[in-house]
Order: sequence, then structure tokens, then C-alpha cells
Amino acid sequence: MQNKSFVTEFVLLGLSQNPDVQKIMFVLFLLVYVATLTGNLLIVVTIRSSPTLLDSPMYFFLTFLSLLDACFSSIIAPKMIIDLLYEKKTISFVGCLTQLFCVHFFGGVEVIVLTAMAYDRYVAICKPLHYSSIMNSRLCGILLGVAWAGGFLHSVIQIAFTSQLPFCGPNIIDHFMCDFYPLLKLACTDPYVFNILVVANSGSICILIFSMLLVSYGIILFSLRNHSPEGQRKALSTCGAHIAVVVMLFVPCIYEYARPPFVFSFDKMMEIFYAVITPLLNPLIYTFRNKEVINAMGKLWKRLMAMSDKK
Repeated sequence: MQNKSFVTEFVLLGLSQNPDVQKIMFVLFLLVYVATLTGNLLIVVTIRSSPTLLDSPMYFFLTFLSLLDACFSSIIAPKMIIDLLYEKKTISFVGCLTQLFCVHFFGGVEVIVLTAMAYDRYVAICKPLHYSSIMNSRLCGILLGVAWAGGFLHSVIQIAFTSQLPFCGPNIIDHFMCDFYPLLKLACTDPYVFNILVVANSGSICILIFSMLLVSYGIILFSLRNHSPEGQRKALSTCGAHIAVVVMLFVPCIYEYARPPFVFSFDKMMEIFYAVITPLLNPLIYTFRNKEVINAMGKLWKRLMAMSDKK
């Protein structure tokens, strides 16, 4: 990489060049990041401390989804927040590639986990008598292993080609993070082949999996006509939360990677929603639409209060 590239670091223009606006953004995004970590980790602790939830495959996957959201947000938000305090925002060449790898790794794992959660709901609603035998701990472990392996393979393919691109200057990225299309604009070569790779490895996969998930949830909702009103209400509440999370994750992904390789002014706002806001909304959606999680949180709170009273 050193033989091909003269650039050792990149300069990020960030979200704004106005110092007053940057201060407001610093406070706002710091609060959002703290709330994101608190909300997702609270879900993890709640499920891990509740035996009834821990034995359920749906909550098994929800635990890992919350961990992924916390990790995904931590890849981008801390540096973005710290950079708001500095006039010059830089990231090393290796740091840029590392950020790219981690973003696509955790994003790829999350996509497969959401797919596994959709399959879990399909079996629970469409094949309830066989649910316990199909969604056993062995299958859950296999699906989770596939998610980690798929995310790693996806990221390795992207970074393997990105690291071979020559960067000889300029080194200014009009973004608050390292992303493929802003980075490709700086490459000292024709990135046509790599643009095709990005669309094929990210955009087409997002479209394919998003379409599959919509079809699967359509089948699930169609099958609810044979259930009791109470069963329909509970299933609709759970599936509604899943569909909302799927839409919030996949729509920005499709916008970012399934389009021509152009950089638009709206890209930063879409990336903010995808990388910062979505990980915050996920725990809120799953919590407020799920009475079992709320009840488990209440029991956890009473347990903590009882322990503090004993002390």
C-alpha cells in the first residue's frame, strides 16, 4: 500500500464549518450516542437477566442485534463527536480502511441477524407446532455463526480492493467519515471496476435481502388471517417492530450503495440517520412495542432497588 499511495492521512470536512453549529452538534450527538449505548446495553442486560426471555430464540437474536447496534454506533459516533471540537479533522490511511472494514463488518452481520429474526417469526407464526424443534439452540448458533462469517467475508472483499487503489492527492474527503464513494473520488485511477464491485457486493445484496424480508413478512402477515384476534394483535406488534427496523436499516443502505457512484449533498444526512439515529431508534422500537421486555425491565429495576436497600 505504501508503494502505491503517497497519501498517509485524509482530511475530513465534517458536517459543518461553522464553529457555533459544531458546538450545538457536539452536544446533540453526544447525547444521542450516550442514549444509544444506554438503551442497547439495557436491552442486553434485561434479556440476560431474565430466564424466560433468554430461552427464546427471538430474544437471543435481539440481544446480539442490540450489541451490534452499540458496536456499529461506536465505530463512527465517537470520532465524529470529537472532530466537532477541532478545526482540522484528520484520519490516517490505515484508520480510514479500518473504519470502512468495521462499518461493513458489523453492518453485514446485522443484515444477516435481521434475516434470522424474520425466519424465526416465520416459523413461530406459520409453523407453531414445530417451532421448538426447528428453532433449537443448535440452529440459532449456526445462524449466528453464518452472520459473523458473512459480515467478515463481505468486508474483506471490499477492503481488499480499496487498499489496492492508489491515492496520490488530494486528500480531502467531503464527509464526516470514510465511505466508499467519497474515497473513490480521490483515487488516482479510473475506479469504474470498483464502482461495479460496490454495487454488486453492497447494493445488490441489500436490494435482494430487503426484497426477501418484505416477501417473508408479507407471507407472515397473510397467514395471520387464521389466527385468533389476540394472536393477530401480538404477532402484528412484534412483526411491526421488525419491519420498522428493517426499513430503517435497508433504505439508507440501498440509497448509499445501489446507485451510480456520485456524491450528493444529501449523503451526509442519510449517513447520519443510518449510522447514528437508527441504532438509537432500534431499542426504542423493540422496547415500547414489547410488553415482555418492559415487564422484564421492571423486574430488573425492582431487583436492583432491593439490592440497594439491603446495602
